[in-house]
Parts: sequence; structure tokens; C-alpha cells
Amino acid sequence: MGTEAIELTPATLDRAAGYRLLDELQDQQTQQAALPALERIAPGFADWIVTSLFGGTYQRPGLDSRDRQLVNLTALATLGGVDPQLTGHIRSSLRVGLTRQQVIEVFVHLAPYIGTPKALAALRVASATFEALDQEAAA
Repeated sequence: MGTEAIELTPATLDRAAGYRLLDELQDQQTQQAALPALERIAPGFADWIVTSLFGGTYQRPGLDSRDRQLVNLTALATLGGVDPQLTGHIRSSLRVGLTRQQVIEVFVHLAPYIGTPKALAALRVASATFEALDQEAAA
């Protein structure tokens, strides 16, 4: 077994870029619903998520923000039981250009792949998210 070092491409971990991207993707309500509560429970973990995810993974080339949101919606609907995260990503999806109908169609399209109960649960989260957005706009 050799002791030669393998040269790896350095990963991007840009904390400031992560916070800038978070501001683009998430409205203040979504950020306030997640980050302060997480900070109280697990100090430093929210910053780690922003730095490694938004300042790292999201900084990789190859997918734009809209494509990443499509993947996120699919993954979260498939997991199930992650309604707060799905709500946040539905809101983010609208911010990056998906329409409400496209969000709905993602979940309808997933039904044969992930099962009707999970697709229905995602549709319920989408409906509640859209209602909340309408109420916010009316206020």
C-alpha cells in the first residue's frame, strides 16, 4: 500500500457567500422560522449549515438555483416528515422562478415514484405554504 498523497480539488467553503445566497433564496420569515430556534438548540449548527451547504454545496458549478430547488423539492417530498424544510424550499422555489403550478406538478409527477401518500403530504404542505404567502401579501 502506497503512501502517496492523493491530490484532491479543494472544496469551496465560503461563509460570506453562503449568507448572501441564503438571503437570495430565503425570505426573512423563512430564515427566522429556522435559524434562531436551531441556534438555541445547537449553537453553531445553523452557521455550519449556511457555511457548508449554501457556501459550499450550492457554490458548485453545474446546477442553477432553480434546478437545485427542483432537486430539493423532490428529495424532501421523498423523505416525508420534513414539513418545515419542505415549506422553506417551496418558498425558495418561488423566489428562484418556479411557479406555483410547477411546484404542484413536481409533487404530482413524483406520486408514482415515491407513493401517493408522500405526494399528497407534499401537496398539503404546498397548499398551506401558498395560503400563508397569500395572507402575508394581503397584510
